[in-house]
Amino acid sequence: MNFIKQVVLSLLFLISCFSIQAQSGKEVKISGVVIDKDTNEPLEYATVAFKNSADDSIVTGGITDTSGKFNISVPEGTYNVSFEYISFKKQTLRSQNFTKNTNLGTIFLVMDMAALDEVEIIAEKTTVDIKLDKKIYNVGQDLTVSGGTVSDVLDNVPSVSVDVEGNVALRGNDNVTILINGKPSGLVGLDSTEALRQLPADAIERVEVITSPSARYDAEGTGGILNIILRRSKLQGLNGSITANGGYPATAGVSGNINYRTGNFNFFNTTGYSYRESPGNATTKTQYFNEEFDDEGNIIGDLPDTYLNEYREFDRIRKGLNTNLGVEWYINDNTSLTAAVFYKDSNNETNTTNNIDEIDDLGNLINNTLRFDPETEDDKTIQYSINFDKQFADKPGHKLTFDFQLENSQEDENSQITENGLNTEKVRTLENQDNILIQSDYVLPIKENGQFEFGYRGDFNKLDTDYTLAFYEDGEFVIDTDVSNNLIYTEHINALYTQFGNKVKEKFSYLLGLRMESTNITIDQETSNDYEKKNYIGWFPTINLGYEFTENQSIMLGYNRRIRRPRSRYINPFPSRSSATNLFQGNPDLDPSYSDAIDLGYLNDFGKLTLNSSVYYQHSTDVFTFITEATGETVIVGGTEVPVIKRTPINLATNDRYGVEFTTTYKPTKKWNMNANFNFFNSITRGDYKGINFDADNLSWFIRFNNKYTLPGEVEWQTRLMYMGPNEDAQNKSEGIFSADLAFSKDIFNKNASLTFNISDLFNSRKRATVSTTDTYISDSEFQFRQRSFNLAFTYRFNQQKKRQERRERGGDDGGDMDFDG
Repeated sequence: MNFIKQVVLSLLFLISCFSIQAQSGKEVKISGVVIDKDTNEPLEYATVAFKNSADDSIVTGGITDTSGKFNISVPEGTYNVSFEYISFKKQTLRSQNFTKNTNLGTIFLVMDMAALDEVEIIAEKTTVDIKLDKKIYNVGQDLTVSGGTVSDVLDNVPSVSVDVEGNVALRGNDNVTILINGKPSGLVGLDSTEALRQLPADAIERVEVITSPSARYDAEGTGGILNIILRRSKLQGLNGSITANGGYPATAGVSGNINYRTGNFNFFNTTGYSYRESPGNATTKTQYFNEEFDDEGNIIGDLPDTYLNEYREFDRIRKGLNTNLGVEWYINDNTSLTAAVFYKDSNNETNTTNNIDEIDDLGNLINNTLRFDPETEDDKTIQYSINFDKQFADKPGHKLTFDFQLENSQEDENSQITENGLNTEKVRTLENQDNILIQSDYVLPIKENGQFEFGYRGDFNKLDTDYTLAFYEDGEFVIDTDVSNNLIYTEHINALYTQFGNKVKEKFSYLLGLRMESTNITIDQETSNDYEKKNYIGWFPTINLGYEFTENQSIMLGYNRRIRRPRSRYINPFPSRSSATNLFQGNPDLDPSYSDAIDLGYLNDFGKLTLNSSVYYQHSTDVFTFITEATGETVIVGGTEVPVIKRTPINLATNDRYGVEFTTTYKPTKKWNMNANFNFFNSITRGDYKGINFDADNLSWFIRFNNKYTLPGEVEWQTRLMYMGPNEDAQNKSEGIFSADLAFSKDIFNKNASLTFNISDLFNSRKRATVSTTDTYISDSEFQFRQRSFNLAFTYRFNQQKKRQERRERGGDDGGDMDFDG
């Protein structure tokens, strides 16, 4: 059957289903579930048709939900019942006599390999799917990130923002847990920000935004969870794709994915290599208030203020190779075993040139110092994983899963800093992290719509950081024993959870859960003989409720309690050295922060226009706040003694965050698609530290607009506009940031390949301008991590068409959660 004929028949079928009036007489409900026999997974949107047994004309019909289930009312009578799904063989139950409510049980469909290559989807894949506890964004059609990175993808997902340094935030909250295929992954490694910039965007199938996580998920992340689902095909035979890209500033990369399915085995591999030059710059102008104090701390006079202007240029080179190789063995129709190994090797260079000008009161240059910091960073990660999946044959969704991951990440940072061409200091940081993950989940469907679940998860993490600082004295480098140290941070987390959900009268859905996490931490600074242990148990209840007014209109309410544990960058006590006067230093004594959050969401699908909105509130205690303070130390810059300023995180009292979010999608024609996301929030911080009040009210927002249009010649044009509103805290006030991205794409070679050109940060305006004010100084700075870039990407697909019907992939979902459509 050719494509045109299939489209016509499908449209006629849908029209018939919605337009034919029901026959007179008593109606009965016919239910059941449609399953992919090959993978034992539910088939969403499979069509169920009830036809007159005499002439095979359609009487009524419907489609399956996300669990493959259907429940259709039909007049009493005898019917031929057919079940169809694109690329699968049709199955028909003939002469079925229905006089009462009937459950047809499980209907298994098998793939039709002969027709597969002719199949294309009838409509473009939905951009967003709304579930009871998450939103799922399909990112495969996003042109502005073609040839880019995962970080670029996330910056284009509603509710998510990525700042100029690459830090990811969800609704303005930067404490976000990032998962790969539902689990922690070596893809993230020691530095999630840097790792996300090196993983190719083409490896992603979808992103799940989980703002109200159920008890099944790790309680870490007060902002929520981002679950990145990677591509993996289950089509029979050999298929895959390859993408090559190049651009300016110098960028080059190649990535590909390949799958080979034969019999009961599916072999898969995703590999990518990238080279990226990413120049950036920063300017900091600081005025130091040189007040004179007596022995009791009282001001007795003013000395002339000191003015320092720092102009920094960052020349970064990022080179990285990553590969994920695995095999899935279908032991039988209900059981599979998947083994995979992931390896990442990246070599980064960051050459920081810091020009420091000392200025007098009249603006005249007194001294100039040129500080050069050539930092090299070698990262290696290897992860082994095993997944066991047992689907019980008695009912769909009844399953037991077991996961095991063993991971090691190593990071070696070195720099030898010079001032005015002379050696001054040498810095080396060695990080070695070992992580073991053990997880098991059991899901038991109860009756038609109920589901009970419980599970265990153990995270066992050890981070060893060895820091060495040496100063150049008398022709050699001498180690500073006061600063050099070795920190061993060990964290063991054992968690148990249970949850139960149900759907009542096809309208009201609920999912109630409770999670317990026991955390044991040891902090051992070997060189300084500092040792500390922290043990605590946390209880994390979750509530997710949903009510469907109509098929297209629903409301959802969620409550969850979360925890924020300090991570690598926050606890690393060793100071940065690229600037002698402005340092960043972690705090190993940070305690966890807890939060309680409520989220009320509303969805209405008007057809061409879809509105998804939410109102949310979060209360947090012992929140992490970055403060800027004088260290009490001084350095000589150009002959002048100036104080050293340190930026560090602390636990600071309470924070209340509330906001409103709107996401709209409008598709006026088949060739034109627009969507916008607006997030407006207020953050209220209350706290004192060392006698200083850090109360702050920060009212901010961000808005993102996407426009995608098909030009003549089937050239796709996409434009994205983004504005992040100004924000402030007790010490810092930052201006808003505007950026624009532009992309064009054209299918070639009979749609087996695509050519995409995009411009990131079209107006070169993605810069953060901040004013920092304390009792001892005022600082005005501007920072641009990456300049405007151009990129050209070429993608070629073999044995798969661009618009082939995409099916749900077991290996790509974390599973277990109740997927109630919103």
